Amino acid sequence: MDQVTIQHALRRAAEQLQATSATARLDAELLLAHTLGWSRARVVAERDYALTSAQQTAFMALVARRANLEPVAYLIGRREFFGLELLVDRRVLIPRPETEILVELAIAEARRSRRAPITIADIGVGSGAIAIALAMHVPHAILYGVDLSADALEVAAANVARYGLHNRITLLEGDLLAPLPGPVDLIVSNPPYTILSDIEAGVYRHEPHLALDGGPDGLDCYRRLIAAAPDYLHRGGAMLLEIGAWQAQAVVHLLRQALPQAETGVDQDLAGRDRVVWARNPDVIN
Repeated sequence: MDQVTIQHALRRAAEQLQATSATARLDAELLLAHTLGWSRARVVAERDYALTSAQQTAFMALVARRANLEPVAYLIGRREFFGLELLVDRRVLIPRPETEILVELAIAEARRSRRAPITIADIGVGSGAIAIALAMHVPHAILYGVDLSADALEVAAANVARYGLHNRITLLEGDLLAPLPGPVDLIVSNPPYTILSDIEAGVYRHEPHLALDGGPDGLDCYRRLIAAAPDYLHRGGAMLLEIGAWQAQAVVHLLRQALPQAETGVDQDLAGRDRVVWARNPDVIN
């Protein structure tokens, strides 16, 4: 195999990915950094470095997989979320930037609570992204991370261990709120809310359908989760749910049915789309 510099390898890879990725050059840089065990900044800086044959082969294999729409996060085994580096693979949904809005609102809600410690349940914990971010920013919180998938819980456990949070985050296997030992102060969830036939090909092909499929109208999980909430939410407690941009009205309606005395609201993401629906129980039930 002819010697190829980083500059040429990146150019060739970006050309190969152009048809399938809107971030072809960035993808190539991240994949080559992973191949070399370098930072992306070093890859960009050392463009005249000559790759070995083994490095070329490994890099080309990753590029081919990316061209088949496999997410970069799965190929390199990690994803940044809320300033944290998390381990991810095909067992879990890849954390999205828009979910950081849910975390920001949950942190604010936890800080306004007078309870110490405050108990928080992350329903559909997946990689552990939300629970770990909350634990890092709300030091007086005790958290439960629930997931139906044993495979996802293995990934979450690895991430919890990575940040030394096993004494504050308890992972529970089971369906929605049922595994919780009792009521909590704050319920947060990014539940499955997509309609599978509508999602992008790469997401459909590679990410776990259990974490994506919200049923025919995307609301199946919300219906069950919200209906169970009154038995698992303390007085003065709150529930925050990530939603698809079209679902706010329907989810607010479900919350008002289940928690008729609660205050409800909708918050938008940075793009101005509805992203989080919330309900807050009164401290005193009339």
